[in-house]
Amino acid sequence: MAKDNKNLNKKPKVNPYWIYGVIIAVFLSIQLFSGGFSGSTGKQTTPAQFLEYLKKGDVEKVEIVNKREARVFITNEAQEQEVHKNSKPKSMFPTVSAVPNYKFEFGDLQNFEKEINDIIRTNNLNTIITYETEHNVWGDFLLTLLPFILIIGVWIFIMRRMSSGGGGGAGGQIFNIGKSKAKLFDEKTDTKTSFKDVAGLEGAKEEVQEIVDFLKYPEKYTSLGGKIPKGALLVGPPGTGKTLLAKAVAGEAKVPFFSLSGSDFVEMFVGVGASRVRDLFKQAKEKSPSIIFIDEIDAIGRARGKNNFSGSNDERENTLNQLLTEMDGFGTNTNVIVLAATNRADVLDSALMRAGRFDRQIYVDLPDVRERKEIFEVHLRPLKKEESLDIDFLAKQTPGFSGADIANVCNEAALIAARKGKKAVNKQDFLDAVDRIIGGLEKKNKIITPDEKRAVAFHEAGHATVSWMLEHAAPLVKVTIVPRGRSLGAAWYLPEERLIVRPEQMLDEMCAALGGRAAEQVIFGKISTGALSDLEKVTKQARAMVTIYGLSDKIGNLTYYDSSGQSEYGFTKPYSEQTAELIDKEISNIIEEQYQRAVKLLDENKDKLTQLAEVLLDKEVIFKDNLEKIFGSRPYGPKEEELTSQPATEIEEEE
Repeated sequence: MAKDNKNLNKKPKVNPYWIYGVIIAVFLSIQLFSGGFSGSTGKQTTPAQFLEYLKKGDVEKVEIVNKREARVFITNEAQEQEVHKNSKPKSMFPTVSAVPNYKFEFGDLQNFEKEINDIIRTNNLNTIITYETEHNVWGDFLLTLLPFILIIGVWIFIMRRMSSGGGGGAGGQIFNIGKSKAKLFDEKTDTKTSFKDVAGLEGAKEEVQEIVDFLKYPEKYTSLGGKIPKGALLVGPPGTGKTLLAKAVAGEAKVPFFSLSGSDFVEMFVGVGASRVRDLFKQAKEKSPSIIFIDEIDAIGRARGKNNFSGSNDERENTLNQLLTEMDGFGTNTNVIVLAATNRADVLDSALMRAGRFDRQIYVDLPDVRERKEIFEVHLRPLKKEESLDIDFLAKQTPGFSGADIANVCNEAALIAARKGKKAVNKQDFLDAVDRIIGGLEKKNKIITPDEKRAVAFHEAGHATVSWMLEHAAPLVKVTIVPRGRSLGAAWYLPEERLIVRPEQMLDEMCAALGGRAAEQVIFGKISTGALSDLEKVTKQARAMVTIYGLSDKIGNLTYYDSSGQSEYGFTKPYSEQTAELIDKEISNIIEEQYQRAVKLLDENKDKLTQLAEVLLDKEVIFKDNLEKIFGSRPYGPKEEELTSQPATEIEEEE
């Protein structure tokens, strides 16, 4: 009942457009009927008819109004005639008696006056000619005000559009452009993500949970004299779950959570970024304890002075300076914790990284095989899958995959199963999904000549043969000559997950990568452009051995790698020209040595290489079992089931 009374007391809103419509109608009425207020009505006639009446002597007076209209008054005697009886209408107002009988518009005034005067003089008439000038006061007033009304109307329209327009929240209003664009999350409605939805990342999750605990129970930590950390920086490759961790914090923390991106501070107007930083921390402090999450903080946190070559004012640097001040300036913010995420920690400003601003740097690495299994279990929940699906097998098949990649694999597998009309997703669908994501879509209808197909077959057989013969090369999974994506063929491996790599392991991988070109040289006596991606891979590996890891005897135990990322702004190399020549020569020697090693291996096993290539030409896809029939058991390396895996890695052959 109270609710009904409340609704009854509500006054209906008056639509402002009705008011605008009434005002416009009043002005139009004044404009249209202002002539009628003076009583100037009359029957419409023509100039020729008027001249006939004038010749007969029926016209008593002619009023010429504004040099374009004639109003005709006839004599009392003429009004008794049948032709003029209905000429004079009743006046709209009783007080107005000077109502003309006829009215019409004429052309040139001089010609009209000449005709009238000639008739009056010829017929000796007493007709009076007068001249009147009428002014439409209200119409003139309206025309005077119209430009101002239009300007004011357009201004009001633009202001309303900007106040309700895009940009999100108060950021869309022209007078609130310096306000923060952060979204305030409500744990009851906005986000349902919790730490249970974050699989793997145990170390990172533990530290983030502790931050939430700081805000929930601060006395537990401050009672011993400790201080709550000011901030935590989540660092890691793309897709590893940094933003997902922040969403879990928003879902778990029972405190206000402000979320925004680093690019939200960037604006074309000077000073807006710094103003938004001030407003963000002001809101967070008012609602403390609270959490601020800045995603992709490298958008504003890059090292200052490194890329501003012009020396002009840099708005991004001003924003960063304000952020540094707010995080740990003279006036500190109590109970406000800043979470930030980036995959470019090497380019961040050192002042932003110091303790007191980001006290903790949480590294979110790519998941290992155990964590991948947990991630698969999360993303497989909504899928209709076969009960016999082996999740351990899927985890071993996808090393090097991030959490986002695994989510993509699960979705792609479901799409493949649906495309084939299956009722449940099975193991083969997941393997096809991995192949699809790494290599691209199969192109079985791609036009390729028999000679090209044969060259591709021997190229891929060369990869498979060399990798089978080397101790530290990754175990082969399958070889295919079906075009996929930009590649004409591919060899798929299941490498070990190593934390450290020894020189002999890198050299064996380079030799296996060069096996394709070596097979072309051994079989055909000539090489092709199909080894582009192989050459790119081995060149990067050889350069890393020489210039980064210090694995070259001639260069020695030196590295030219800068982990801070500051060297990328420099135009000079950190070594002399003589050293540069030595580095280039050493890289070339390493690659050439492994190429000749691959040629030698294939020369010794030329018959088996040819046999493998013929099987590949026949079947288009071969697996490890086919190699075991031709070469026997693999002489080196751990068994496949002992590997902690890495997903099928592909060597692409460019067209």
